[in-house]
Amino acid sequence: MSPNIMWVDKADPSHFDGDRFFNPEPARHPDKTRRSGFLKLLQARLRRDQVAWAPWPAFIENTAYPPPEPGTPSVTWIGHSSFLLCLEGLTLLTDPVFSERCSPVGFAGPKRVRPPGLSIEALPKIDLILLSHNHYDHMDIPSLRLIRQRFPAVHIVTSLGNRAFLMRQRLPGATELDWWGTTTVHGAHITATPARHFAARTLWDRNKTLWAGFMLNHHGRKIYFAGDSGYTRFFSEIHHRLGAPDFALLPIGAYEPREVMATVHMDPREAVQAFKDLRAQRAVGMHFGTFQLTGEPIDAPVAELAVAREAADILPERFFTLDVGQTAQL
Repeated sequence: MSPNIMWVDKADPSHFDGDRFFNPEPARHPDKTRRSGFLKLLQARLRRDQVAWAPWPAFIENTAYPPPEPGTPSVTWIGHSSFLLCLEGLTLLTDPVFSERCSPVGFAGPKRVRPPGLSIEALPKIDLILLSHNHYDHMDIPSLRLIRQRFPAVHIVTSLGNRAFLMRQRLPGATELDWWGTTTVHGAHITATPARHFAARTLWDRNKTLWAGFMLNHHGRKIYFAGDSGYTRFFSEIHHRLGAPDFALLPIGAYEPREVMATVHMDPREAVQAFKDLRAQRAVGMHFGTFQLTGEPIDAPVAELAVAREAADILPERFFTLDVGQTAQL
């Protein structure tokens, strides 16, 4: 038995069968089609087939941006799904990944094409980490250890089943939540929200832990972090239950080929629909431009977001992207 398998005693049976978690919605494509597509994607990657696996630059130098201003509510993109959020009296990170690779090993696997927008040494005091699920491009144990070493009081809020694994990785004290579960950290009310995805860190632990997004309500300002998700009816339910976010962090990348990725990753058109379902005031795109996980070109998510946004008659300042290291005021 793998030491990485996690056991869950209690979870909502609408998405837990007593052994593993599952997506309540039916798959977008049959399993046979997805397996076939995954094998084709893997072959394209290994062969560097430029039709199915677009070439990415090996390295991009970051533009130098000023750091976020202390005391000004802001969001800074560190890269991929990692953001620094500075609020009044609360500073937090989402899915912090600072390592060179998102992989079980340090010598192989997807390698970042640009450095983090901020180093761990440059971070202000961090109070909270929102950790959506256990994939390597979201749960980066070396980064979490370094952050906890620098900020021993930092609190981790994650999805159900991850607490025991984090404890074995010398990261004790995390709070884990089922979908719609809540907790409060430093005055911020946090609700774990449904997502359409999956979890695994080994060949033996698929869906032994849960995946989630989070709605954070801090002094009346609502910030939604989607984590990793395919398009789902739950976006409308999140709005119905928790209200419209003032600001949403939505994934727009890692979506090709669709027969493989549609169930677990949104494309930009679907991200725009999620934005509308949530009735968010503003949103920023994430989960692109850092690690090549799928076949689309590095600039495709931003270009396709612009097309989808225009088609939906959404102003660019309402759903935008940041450059790595760039800060926007909230």
